Amino acid sequence: MTSSPDLEVRPLRIAAVIPCFNEALAITQVIDEFRAALPEAEIHVFDNNSTDDTAAVARAAGAHVTHVALRGKGNVARRMFADVEADVYVMVDGDATYDLGQVRRLIELLVEGNLDMVVGSRVDDGADAQTYRPGHRFGNALLTGAVANLFGGRLTDMLSGYRVFSRRYAKSFPAVSKGFEIETELTVHALELRMAFAEVPVPYRARPEGSLSKLSTYRDGWRILKTICKLFVSERPLQFFGGFAGLLVLASLILAEPLIVTYLDTGLVPRLPTAVLATGMMLIAMLSFVCGVVLHTVTIGRQEAKRLCYLAIPGVRHRGPRP
Repeated sequence: MTSSPDLEVRPLRIAAVIPCFNEALAITQVIDEFRAALPEAEIHVFDNNSTDDTAAVARAAGAHVTHVALRGKGNVARRMFADVEADVYVMVDGDATYDLGQVRRLIELLVEGNLDMVVGSRVDDGADAQTYRPGHRFGNALLTGAVANLFGGRLTDMLSGYRVFSRRYAKSFPAVSKGFEIETELTVHALELRMAFAEVPVPYRARPEGSLSKLSTYRDGWRILKTICKLFVSERPLQFFGGFAGLLVLASLILAEPLIVTYLDTGLVPRLPTAVLATGMMLIAMLSFVCGVVLHTVTIGRQEAKRLCYLAIPGVRHRGPRP
């Protein structure tokens, strides 16, 4: 028995979303590589208030260009996921450092595995020693390891700007970050909702000659570290406040131990300020633990709401019939 043509699954809608800031020298190469690897994809360039000809060059290359006035990659990601309608979103930086030759394989992995995110983990192509500097490697490994330990999950390149997303990921992602720390938030969102994701090694190459990097190793690393801490407090409040309470309890007991021994022997409390300090630390520890319990309940409710929003959106395998 053959199926009716009306019940045929419609074609997969693929959108390439490219955040850009002053990438006039590189954006044409990125667009051309997408055209060659994914001729069926819609290409959207989100110009983050560039001061060069990025928007004009991208428009001349045939891309849909959207102007984003608020500076910061996080602000661009918020607009990308809100404005573009697709089944699969391919996000890649507009600096031409990522080789897009394997992009179809990443999409096939997402669709066949019914995943929500595939990350292109960077592998230096070896052409230029300054492409992926040792300091950047160390910082990436340190920050990625911190996220893996705090939130669980196995990942090797949390800061990659080359990712493929399902529609249900894109439309359930509550972007909060403003700048380059958005990659951290993208990763933690997948880990918190226990989404299915994968990593695929992809070549990482040097920028086109004359194109300058916008990254600042120490400034951006510090911002990412602050983001990890904020996400840990908001997503793991019981662990954070419980750990703080435990340290205060331990310190209070250490201070109180000689006072208790003296009191049991003599019936006197010779160091009243120390006794007051130990008592205050114990009270603060109790308050901290209670705050952790209350915020943990709030976090569970918030995660359940995000999960329900996520489940309300069909997966990439469950596209509607052909119109």
